[in-house]
Amino acid sequence: MSALNVEFSDRELEDLRQIAKERGTTMKALVREATVADIARHRALQEGAEVFRRFFADNADAFADAFPDDERRNPGQAA
Repeated sequence: MSALNVEFSDRELEDLRQIAKERGTTMKALVREATVADIARHRALQEGAEVFRRFFADNADAFADAFPDDERRNPGQAA
């Protein structure tokens, strides 16, 4: 497994030590858990955005009909 060295300020490191102690885990496990959770969140947001883009594209006409004032105008198109 690959590794990564991460630098923290003295205050951040002390906070990590305290949190890990309170949770009964190691600092390494705490940082890994937070990182993995953020990666999962990022992937979920990307997937959700893609689903929204597809939904919006598939229903563009319905959105245009429902919200005609919000339609983007092409250059030179009358308002």
